Amino acid sequence: MTPSLRPTPSVLAALCLAVLIAAGLSSGPLRAQNLFEPVIFVNDSAVTRYEIQQRARMLTLFRAPGDPAKLAREQLIEERLKLEAAKGMGVTIAEDAVLEGMDEFATRAGMDRAQMITALEQSGVSEQSFKEFVRAGITWREVTRARFAGRVSVSEEELERATLALSGGSAVRVLLSEIILPVTTVEDAEAKQELAARIRTASSESAFAALAREHSAAPTAGRGGRLDWQSLSDLPPALRQVALGLAPGEVSEPLPIEGGLALIYLRDIQEGEVQAPQYSAIEYAAYYIAGGRSEQALARAAEVRAEVDTCDDLFGVAQDQPPEVLERGSKAPEDIPADIAAELARLDPGEVSTRLTRANGQTLVFLMLCGRTPRLDDAQPSIEDLTGFIRNQRIQSLADGYLQQLKAEARIVER
Repeated sequence: MTPSLRPTPSVLAALCLAVLIAAGLSSGPLRAQNLFEPVIFVNDSAVTRYEIQQRARMLTLFRAPGDPAKLAREQLIEERLKLEAAKGMGVTIAEDAVLEGMDEFATRAGMDRAQMITALEQSGVSEQSFKEFVRAGITWREVTRARFAGRVSVSEEELERATLALSGGSAVRVLLSEIILPVTTVEDAEAKQELAARIRTASSESAFAALAREHSAAPTAGRGGRLDWQSLSDLPPALRQVALGLAPGEVSEPLPIEGGLALIYLRDIQEGEVQAPQYSAIEYAAYYIAGGRSEQALARAAEVRAEVDTCDDLFGVAQDQPPEVLERGSKAPEDIPADIAAELARLDPGEVSTRLTRANGQTLVFLMLCGRTPRLDDAQPSIEDLTGFIRNQRIQSLADGYLQQLKAEARIVER
């Protein structure tokens, strides 16, 4: 279970309440038990009893579900592995970045850093414990970026499919399987989180189906959680984005729902009949060749076509020529001349038309479509946000697998 740097929505109220009952939570004087005694060994690192008590108290204040002491041990074991991986990769975090992380964490709780530290200290949690909690989260984020960001890409085809699906421009259908884990008590929540983490490692559709039959409370449990083909637009908006962030064969992160947790497995995805999409902008390039539709001009157009694969390549073709020979830009559909708009409608990105002329037929237009930006409603994510969402989903999936690998290979001794 990876600790999050986001406090729960009720963290501010929890901290205020904790301040009032600080006497009951404060650590008091050190007794016979040595708080600084190592009680867990993770490879060459040790976790002390004091660290566990501090983390458990912090998790109690943040109202984390489950047994705080058990969750504290799990988090600290994982953090030792994460910091060890960072050291091996040469990843270090500047102190200023840690302080910024503490600021961000406090802001989400409606406080500034000083207020957060004061509230925690009044409830028995030291500033250093809070700082190390934040440091571990930031360090792991940098490790996963360094290790996986270069391996994760979102293709134009995937992005266009996602944006068209969200804007209603494409009849994308998905084939999902589901597992619903009911959560009835606070104590039950931790066990279900652990089970959800295990389900996320399902390596095949058959493995996910077996877990669904054993654990799912959904009506689909008897058939391995399998759902029929359904239109992406029929899914709730939040689930729609999650499904688009998965590749076939991947399991989502646990999704909080009323009374439990849900996990989905993407078995397949396909596009049906494409509706007429609406675009907010169309990017194209027009390279003007003297001679109209003469054999010489058409031959030059053929040479240019052989030289270029994308609109950016035309800058090299037009180099050292007057700037007016190349027009490149992004325009709203209503701002594009009608004849150019009609030609662009025939093209896919990277394709070319040489059907148009200018200057009373004396200039040939070498027209290339660069790309289209689907129109999204205000409530839907931007292209940048959607790209980041898909990338982060995939990075998180790889990071979870990497952490499980580190745990499997580690020497962990608990007392």
